[in-house]
Amino acid sequence: MGAGSRFASLWSRPSAVLALACFALHALANGRYGFFRDELYFIVCGDRPDWGYVDQPALVPILASRAHALFGDVLWGFRLLPALVMTATVAGSAEFTRLVGGGRFAQGLAGLCVLLAPILLLMGVIFYTDMFQALTWLGLAWALVRLEQTRDQRWWLVFGAIAGFSLNTKYLIAFFAAGLALGLLAAPRLLLGALRRPWLYLGALLAGAMILPNLLWQQAHGWPFLELGKAGMDGKNLALSPSGFLLQQAIYSGPWAVPVWACGLWACLVRPKLAVARAFAIAWLALMVMFQVLHGKPYYPSAIYPVLLAFGAQRIEAWMAAPQGRGAALRGACLGAVVLLGLLAAPFTLPILPVEAFVRYQKAIGFMPNTGEHTRVAVLPQYYADMFGWPEMAARVAAVYRSLPPQDRTRAVFYGDNYGEAAAIDVFGPRLGLPPAISGHNQYFLWGPRGHDGSVMIITGGRPQHYADLFGRFDVVGRIDHPYARPLETGRPIYVLRGMKQPLGAAWPTVKHYE
Repeated sequence: MGAGSRFASLWSRPSAVLALACFALHALANGRYGFFRDELYFIVCGDRPDWGYVDQPALVPILASRAHALFGDVLWGFRLLPALVMTATVAGSAEFTRLVGGGRFAQGLAGLCVLLAPILLLMGVIFYTDMFQALTWLGLAWALVRLEQTRDQRWWLVFGAIAGFSLNTKYLIAFFAAGLALGLLAAPRLLLGALRRPWLYLGALLAGAMILPNLLWQQAHGWPFLELGKAGMDGKNLALSPSGFLLQQAIYSGPWAVPVWACGLWACLVRPKLAVARAFAIAWLALMVMFQVLHGKPYYPSAIYPVLLAFGAQRIEAWMAAPQGRGAALRGACLGAVVLLGLLAAPFTLPILPVEAFVRYQKAIGFMPNTGEHTRVAVLPQYYADMFGWPEMAARVAAVYRSLPPQDRTRAVFYGDNYGEAAAIDVFGPRLGLPPAISGHNQYFLWGPRGHDGSVMIITGGRPQHYADLFGRFDVVGRIDHPYARPLETGRPIYVLRGMKQPLGAAWPTVKHYE
């Protein structure tokens, strides 16, 4: 086959067409709105490279810092990597469907469901730790399927390398690996063959070696991530009922995809063509139980759905090929329904519409997504609201800073109530003449007061009585307002606090705030 024929063959695959569609969607949308709260925080963390951080491993913050250094405030460029990762995820999902026996229709159905899944659309927008999850979980499934198909135990090395990489972006894949370990008990021949040879252990050692520097960092700092997880269990995250948690799975994956991945669960459990398929269904059930018990956010299991969608699409294709399946018309209607419903829901997690148009659209639909936390929402869903107000906040704080007498300005520092506020000052503040911010939230706590003594501090929000107890004087000097920011970040006064009654360095342990 010549080069031209191979190129034509490649582009005849659903994976290539869907990848192009995915990238085009994100190219149109990813430059809208503004930097997300966590994106700002990751940029700042990555500007101070380390082997780990309080609330995540090192890789994503370092990549965010490099992307910001390269593209600056050009959002489309900054978010190019999430767009490319999600493009690879969509293409990989279609190809994984082909790997497990799905034809062109099954590949197209699974790929479309992944492309238009609300949570995966969002993961292709925001530069944050979740953007690699669906791709790496799919990679683990791919390695296990090839292991069974080829009987080549060296696929455990691939499994270990993917797991190690993913652990350096977010620890979430450890839950999937635990679920798969439980699920592999349902494939005893495959498991026993692996246990008798060295490759499984070498793969585990490879993953362990890749995450070891981060684990040593966590140990050296008292395992702050475990403290963070405890805060989520103790009240930060919503404790949903099992039915409520399952309902959120339908919302995050897209209601149109539920019949497909539900069929995938059935296909994996009932007379599967591959023994390892049962492991994926059992892993899904284990994830539901683990995150329910640990009060995990309901989007945490979302990365498993590309795997289940592949098996479900393959089974649906086989059913439609049967005499009672009605053939091409039914297949076309199925794909058309996914596209139509997916595009109708897309504006909720893909910022494709101007914000004013989205507000009108949301009102017409009458739907407000769940945040997964005990927090208020207002005009926009939280993940959109967290993209608004940060440059304006930095500008207001800079105006207050410049209005201070020179002797105060040399000692003044902005104290962020949370890492979003502090990171906004650190990202947008230098061009406005602001010094680096301080905060007690997550990684900012470990960076300490940065030499400031608390004699002059700028802060937004809070209670006057609290400031009266801690400072000799406090003055309201401005206000933060933005119509689209979330309620906790708008309608807040700006205070200048003077004369901290206790040296800031001595009081610093009391401001620690891990959540």
